[in-house]
Amino acid sequence: MLAQQTPLEDLKSKQHFTQPKKVLIVEDEVLFARAVQKRLQKAGYECEHVENLADARAIHKQFSADLVLLDMRLPDGNGLDLIAEFVAKSIVTIVMTAYGEVSDAVNAMKLGAHDYLKKPIDLEELLLVVEKNEKTATLLASVDYSRQRNAHSSDGITLIGDSPATQSIHMQIARIAQLGHITDAIAPTVLITGETGTGKDVAARLLHASGANADRPFVHVDCASLPNELIESELFGHEKGAFTNAITSRPGLIEAAEDGTLFLDEIGELPLTLQAKLLSVLERRRVRRLGSTKERIVPARIIAATNRDLHEMSQNGRFRSDLYYRLNVMTISLAPLRERGHDILQLAKYFTQLTEKRYGLSKHVFSQSAIEAMQEYNWPGNVRELRHQISRAVLLSSQSQITAADLNLSGNKALDQKTKVASESNQQTQVTLDAAEKSMILNALEATHNNVSEAARKLGITRMTMRYRIDKHGINL
Repeated sequence: MLAQQTPLEDLKSKQHFTQPKKVLIVEDEVLFARAVQKRLQKAGYECEHVENLADARAIHKQFSADLVLLDMRLPDGNGLDLIAEFVAKSIVTIVMTAYGEVSDAVNAMKLGAHDYLKKPIDLEELLLVVEKNEKTATLLASVDYSRQRNAHSSDGITLIGDSPATQSIHMQIARIAQLGHITDAIAPTVLITGETGTGKDVAARLLHASGANADRPFVHVDCASLPNELIESELFGHEKGAFTNAITSRPGLIEAAEDGTLFLDEIGELPLTLQAKLLSVLERRRVRRLGSTKERIVPARIIAATNRDLHEMSQNGRFRSDLYYRLNVMTISLAPLRERGHDILQLAKYFTQLTEKRYGLSKHVFSQSAIEAMQEYNWPGNVRELRHQISRAVLLSSQSQITAADLNLSGNKALDQKTKVASESNQQTQVTLDAAEKSMILNALEATHNNVSEAARKLGITRMTMRYRIDKHGINL
């Protein structure tokens, strides 16, 4: 039902979080420009200075300024000629005009300049104006980053299928997204549940893309893969000196979401020690970095996802009940692929086309035996497993027709049958979800001769997650 083309994004690579702001000074009064440059560098800015329009255009190709201090009267023309170019590139522009040249300042603001200063200029006043506009530069960079990322990945986020379960997801996402357009209030928290591989992350992205803040950041946090010793700092951020090796201050992923969407994937794996802090963020909509006394507002929509039974976990003390009830405001439940038979062939054709397009291959079709094999298979890894199997078949097939043998589902029948037997046994004996999970892991390990990586692939989970679950259930290899 759900398909995604791009992997988890690493928000820590955003340059405007890790590098000093770059300021370009376009000023022909050399002594004044050098004084400005020295003051800004002392305040932590990276600066470059040019004396005319031509050099400003040339240097920007290498320097990529975040903010420009632009004089109006230059040897080769008027600074007004550059404003539109800088604004079009999302560069914050502050113009500097001589006393009495109010018309220049007015014209500059009409062209999109963000602020202006009147000469003679006090350096401390200039620094205050630059610092004030720095936030604007950060927001513009964030919007530009988000738009480029979403434009790159939007073709890979697709809701496919016409089964009743798929249509229900369509309607739920549309309804929840509509709430964000009706009011200016923060969108309600959404909990997405479903087995591994059903597409919970893609459902979250679709919900974000359908909302009023679709052009804002989407921050995906995989709670199962974050190291325990770093997870608090990664989520909440830290100040310089908060712990060993904290040589600079850094915002956490919660802050990085800004007024976009924070997606907490596999939230059932979040340590109990951090669940209380997350509950505070949800309740108070404020976050405090490690080592800081200052609280920052959290305007982001929050979406959580899990393949665990959080209600049962809360009853046996492995998940905070108050956090569970706070997350469970609105729930979207994704049905497993085996219950969406009508969608399997549509998804298979879609994944075939994606693989053909990516590798420049000719078109493929499915034989009747392949269709029957896909319909009969249990798909324990759900949509993720289907995609991998289809991609493999398309890449390895020497003919235009994909057969049941190409799909290699027969090699998994032993595991498939064991999964069905385990499922039926669970229903009869009413064993716990943990017991069923342990049974599936044991079956997968047996089928792969204890090859952890191969077993993880068959179950549609990462090797790290597989290792975590092996340790959790006390399985000896």
